Amino acid sequence: MRTHLSRRTFVKETLLTSAGLALALPSSGADPSPPAATPASLPKGKIGKLDVSRLILGGNLLTHYTHSRDLKYVTTLAAHYNTDEKILETLATAEAAGINTVSMHNPEHPISLLRRYRKERGGKIQWIICPTAPVEPDMLKYRQHVEDLIKDGCEAIYLWGVHADSLVAQGKLDLVAKAVELPKEYGVPSGVGCHSLDVVKACEAQGVKTDFYIKTFHSHNYPTAPKPEEVKEPYKEFPGYWCSHPEATAEFMKTVNKPWIAFKTMAAGAIPPQTAFRYSFLHGADFVLAGMFDYEIADDVKLATEALSRTRERERLWIA
Repeated sequence: MRTHLSRRTFVKETLLTSAGLALALPSSGADPSPPAATPASLPKGKIGKLDVSRLILGGNLLTHYTHSRDLKYVTTLAAHYNTDEKILETLATAEAAGINTVSMHNPEHPISLLRRYRKERGGKIQWIICPTAPVEPDMLKYRQHVEDLIKDGCEAIYLWGVHADSLVAQGKLDLVAKAVELPKEYGVPSGVGCHSLDVVKACEAQGVKTDFYIKTFHSHNYPTAPKPEEVKEPYKEFPGYWCSHPEATAEFMKTVNKPWIAFKTMAAGAIPPQTAFRYSFLHGADFVLAGMFDYEIADDVKLATEALSRTRERERLWIA
C-alpha cells in the first residue's frame, strides 16, 4: 500500500471536498454510474482499433490478489475495503477521471462485477482480460474462457503472464502462438503478458503475431529492492520484485514495434506513483497499468498526466 497520502489527510479531504466527481458518490447502494462525458485531459493511445487511456486501472486490488510480501493482513484488509459496492464505485471513479480501461484476470466473482457495472450502471469502461484456464494442445478450456469473455463484451484478451513465463521456459512457444491466435478468431486484439523478458524475445524472434505486450517494469531503486545476487528468477515475492532486469527490458523494448503496457510499475507499492509513472513513460512504456484504491485515482491521473507532459526525451518511439 502506498504512503504518499496519510489516512488523516484522506479523511479530511474526503469530508471537506468531493475529491473529483465519483468520490462523492454515496456508498449506501445508490447508483454510482459515471457521467455521460469523461475528462479529456488523460491522453490515449491505440491498441488495435481501441482507444485506451495511457493510465489503465489494474485489477489486483479489485480481485483481492495483493502482493504484500510478508504482510499477510494486507490481503484481508483490501478485501474488507473493496466490497462489491466499493468496486463498482471504483470503476465509476476511474471513468469519471478519464481512465477508460480496466485490466485483470478472470476470477468469476470480479468478472460478474464488471458485468454488473456495465449492465446495471451503464458503465463504458473497456476490459483487457487474461484467461487463467490452462493452455493445452486441444485449447478446449482456454477457448471456453475466451468465448465467455467475448460474450460479455471483452474488448481485448491477452495470455496470462504466469502461463507465458512457464510455456516459454518449457520451450512451448507453439502453445503461446495458439493462445494468441484464438482471440483473433473473434475479432479482438490479442496480447501476451509476462514477467520474463525471455517471453518478449521469443515471441519477437519467432514471429508470434501478438498485438501488444503487458510486461512488468520497475526500477530497483527502492529500500526493499533485491540485491544483485538475489535476482535469480523473473520475479519473486521475497524479496519483492517483478521485473528482474529493468535496464535490459527498456533496451530490448526499443526494438519492439508493438504497444507495451507496463505493469507492476510501483513494485507492488514500494515505489511512489509519481516516480513509477515517470520512469515507465520515460523508458518506453506506451501505457501504465496501475492498481489503485478509489481515493488514489484522482491523484494518480494527475501524476500520470504530468509525467506524460514531461516525457519528451524518451528513446523509444511511441508505438500506440
